[in-house]
Amino acid sequence: MTFDVEVVLRDRNDAVTERVQHAAEPAAWNDADVEAVLKQILLAIDRVKNPSAEDRVVALRGFSWIVEPADDNVVIAIEIPTGAAVAGPFAIDQARLDSMIRRVLAAAAARRPTVH
Repeated sequence: MTFDVEVVLRDRNDAVTERVQHAAEPAAWNDADVEAVLKQILLAIDRVKNPSAEDRVVALRGFSWIVEPADDNVVIAIEIPTGAAVAGPFAIDQARLDSMIRRVLAAAAARRPTVH
């Protein structure tokens, strides 16, 4: 599937649209798909901020997010210190996607090393 990511950087007033590809349709997503989509959204923000840089490693931490209804679908809104993005629309149940994102972020937090 193809979806749009609308990015607005903190130091700019205009939005930039990034078009992103993902293999599976939202109704068939599992946690691995949601993790990949979240990383693609964060990479889209980075591409707008740093257009000449290569894609970087993405950590799923340090951002705010929400799943919001959009007509008969939903969108994922993400905010980081660099700016914000809205991705979608996705044909998936809002509560289901919200639960998957929570699980993915909890799993990512559990994988972080502990420093004492």
